[in-house]
Amino acid sequence: MKYCPQCATELRDAQINGEPRKACPVPECGFVNWGNPTPVVAIIVELPEGVVLAHNVAWPAEFFSIITGFLEADEDPAECARRETLEELGLKAQSCKLVGVYPFAQQNQVIIAYHIEASGEIILNEELDAYRVVAPARLKPWRQGTGLALIDWMQARGITAPR
Repeated sequence: MKYCPQCATELRDAQINGEPRKACPVPECGFVNWGNPTPVVAIIVELPEGVVLAHNVAWPAEFFSIITGFLEADEDPAECARRETLEELGLKAQSCKLVGVYPFAQQNQVIIAYHIEASGEIILNEELDAYRVVAPARLKPWRQGTGLALIDWMQARGITAPR
């Protein structure tokens, strides 16, 4: 962020409570960019055949992940999980259970992860161009971000995540 969203003045480097921040120099404005993390909902979507991993059109070809989406203003995170499952995969949520909350410092995000048992036929939206359905015991979670949710979910089911 280069300009103040309240008065359009160029933000300047400042020390606020001992932390480096960008702040508006206009005293009457007082805007400070606190750099708060963005809430993201991650969804372990499970069909009877396994967990859906999808490929985003902007990612390298080999990278597949669980479904994610940004939490909207005034939206309940569980409702966001149901909405994203329908929007991105065309699947209807039959159940929705919280898995956990995880930091993702690399993206300045906090991830709120859910497990959804879903039904229907997968119809990808424009953000996704491929998917795989993987048996839970064959999942190979990554060691950051949404992968931490997969590890916890697998362990809760008695499945040892490969290292």
